[in-house]
Amino acid sequence: MPALDRLVIGTRRYSSWSLRGWLAVRCAGLDVPDEVIALRGAGQTSEIHAISPNAMVPYLEHQGAKVWESLAICEYCAEIAPSLWPSDRLARAAARSLASEMHAGFRAVRQALPMNLGRQARPLTVMPADAQSEIETIDRLWSATRAEFGASGSYLFGADFTNADIMFAPVVSRFTSYGVALSSVADAYRTAVLDHPLMREWQRLAALEPVEWQLERYESVT
Repeated sequence: MPALDRLVIGTRRYSSWSLRGWLAVRCAGLDVPDEVIALRGAGQTSEIHAISPNAMVPYLEHQGAKVWESLAICEYCAEIAPSLWPSDRLARAAARSLASEMHAGFRAVRQALPMNLGRQARPLTVMPADAQSEIETIDRLWSATRAEFGASGSYLFGADFTNADIMFAPVVSRFTSYGVALSSVADAYRTAVLDHPLMREWQRLAALEPVEWQLERYESVT
């Protein structure tokens, strides 16, 4: 019997990588159900090890294709929905560079500001200097990209919500959860991403998750 199509994701409240994969799949209009696994943290979620080739989420099975890693899922989805990358060659090159930089970098922000959709604009007691430096870098990237490519709409490359926006979507959430101050251009971009219908839907679904799925290691960050 052939395997059923599915998108395996982790706890929506915390899983930034799952959010990226889910956004790409939904933007591409793939008709696959979500399979949500409650994360236990620190690589202890053994159920994922038995499903995903890299023992992590998200993991997509679609019409025989098996795709893991968020950026790979974004690329796969762009084959089905080309508008996930800008049509202009120069803009597309910039979008791919931004998406890859987010995929590989900004470690200090990831560590200092773990994604927690239940946290509401509550700043850290002390922001680590390396995280603050990365926040300022992201602000400059967003502002410069909007200035060069974003005139036709509210997102990084204008009216279309691209893979570059998808890769930064969890950072948008983090900056909101921890009350991070941004420049006016970056803050307007953050607001636009948060207002995207799919971002609102993810937030709604996250709020429906059982309280038992919450992890103290993320809830107690001060």
